[in-house]
Amino acid sequence: MEVLKEYWVFIVPLIIAELALMVAALTHVLRHSNYRFGSRALWIFIVVFFQIIGPLAYFIFGRGVDE
Repeated sequence: MEVLKEYWVFIVPLIIAELALMVAALTHVLRHSNYRFGSRALWIFIVVFFQIIGPLAYFIFGRGVDE
């Protein structure tokens, strides 16, 4: 438990950044209906369950042309 106290300065900002990225990706997935690959349900699953990699993958590969 002492080890976690030493690293909280790095862990808390990482968690906040991950949550902000997830919320931004989920907001975009829910507001738009055109994707380059996959469906809305697939992207929601990827964004929620693959923490940092999922939202980044959505913004790089899944996001289609905005309407």
